[in-house]
Amino acid sequence: MNDARPEHHDVSRRSVLWTAGAAGAGLGLGAFGQSAEAAEPEEESPRRQGSTMIGVPFQRRSTVRVAMVGLGNRGGAMIDLYLAVPGVKVVALCDPVKAKAERAAAKVTAAGQPSPAVYVHGDHDYEELLKRGDIDFAHVATPWDSHFEIAKSALLNGVHVGVECPVALRLEELWELVDLSERTRRHCMQLENCCYGRNELRVLRMAHAGKFGDLLHGAGAYNHDLRSMMFDPSYYEGPWRRLWHTRLRGDLYPNHGFGPVANYMDLNRGDRAVSIVSVGSPSLGLAQYRAAHMPEGDPSWRETYIGSDRTISLVTTAKGRVIRLEHDVSTPHPYSRINSLGGTKGLFEDYPERIYLEADHRDDAWGDFSKYAEWDHWLWKEHANPPGAHGGMDYMLVFRLMQCMRLGLVPDFDVYDAATWTSPVPLSHRSIKERGLPQQIPDFTRGEWRRSRPGMDSEKPAEA
Repeated sequence: MNDARPEHHDVSRRSVLWTAGAAGAGLGLGAFGQSAEAAEPEEESPRRQGSTMIGVPFQRRSTVRVAMVGLGNRGGAMIDLYLAVPGVKVVALCDPVKAKAERAAAKVTAAGQPSPAVYVHGDHDYEELLKRGDIDFAHVATPWDSHFEIAKSALLNGVHVGVECPVALRLEELWELVDLSERTRRHCMQLENCCYGRNELRVLRMAHAGKFGDLLHGAGAYNHDLRSMMFDPSYYEGPWRRLWHTRLRGDLYPNHGFGPVANYMDLNRGDRAVSIVSVGSPSLGLAQYRAAHMPEGDPSWRETYIGSDRTISLVTTAKGRVIRLEHDVSTPHPYSRINSLGGTKGLFEDYPERIYLEADHRDDAWGDFSKYAEWDHWLWKEHANPPGAHGGMDYMLVFRLMQCMRLGLVPDFDVYDAATWTSPVPLSHRSIKERGLPQQIPDFTRGEWRRSRPGMDSEKPAEA
């Protein structure tokens, strides 16, 4: 989602692990992926190894010490936001490309902070960083297939960790992160910035206030034409993101669409995702783009793409609600996350934003969503013009997370949300392979989802 263009660099400096590693064999697609009835199956969860992390607050601290692991497009931009939040100190940086780490370190000192420790000795130097003992939170912004191992290392070293999407790629890895979070008493979070979008938070508060009535359905997506970026070695270092289209047929990036709708419907907080059914179109877009734009002899000509150009999934919840998810990064189209919510009293749809509430609108004519600014979340009322990319949602994510850590609050979302929002990656692939058969979504909370509890619709805390 980040459209910033990094400087060109020598891609050979990135070794096998962080440039996507070995092929996707052994993705664990069968684990907890049995066909499910579209009701509320109660599968047997793995035995809990610790107590739940639901409702567990951070330890209060005056300063949050942050480490950044991965300093490419995403990490290199996010470090600016940590440096902009009071009470945060960036103490360590890690990237196997030394020039990236040095550029990030220069930002830290330019912000008036001490020079951070820099770890640049290969793809596993993050392990040394996480052993330091002076890190409260690690931000992971590396290629996808390294996410799980880095998050696991952070938890085992007693460090709270936030991971860019997706948090992991295999169901057994999602379960292991849940178990590790519970055993180590450290939070593992999906850093889902779209949950902090202004529209998303406004719709969330309106939904919780009953403006849409009883909720029935929602939709979310990541429909973003990434073809030029995926074939540009100066944007994604190496072909790591494009290579996932040679391995999986399903929804590779469900979190941006799933996370906000899951919040609207209080998934894991009174309802839960039960099953998913997915279908996928033929895979034609990347091959056609390559034929039109890449010279003969380019390494990409050795690739065979199997990822569906567009995947469409239907998620059913325990309360019978339906969530539609879409993913398309291989064909020409305007950007859209869909971001829709419907209930017995009305409907919201984004891209473009529009609303229809039975109490306020008539004659089948859409209403002006800007007239509902009174429902803005306190974060957007307090930070009307936040810095950073993606309309300010990146800053809101960082500000709120660091606030929760400084004040000793419960985080807005947790490891159970991370696992749920990411589970469509392997499960949509399996459903497509099985010609649309429904797949059971594990109950990562082990029954705790039945308890209502707060989420992102938070009250503004009293700063002390």
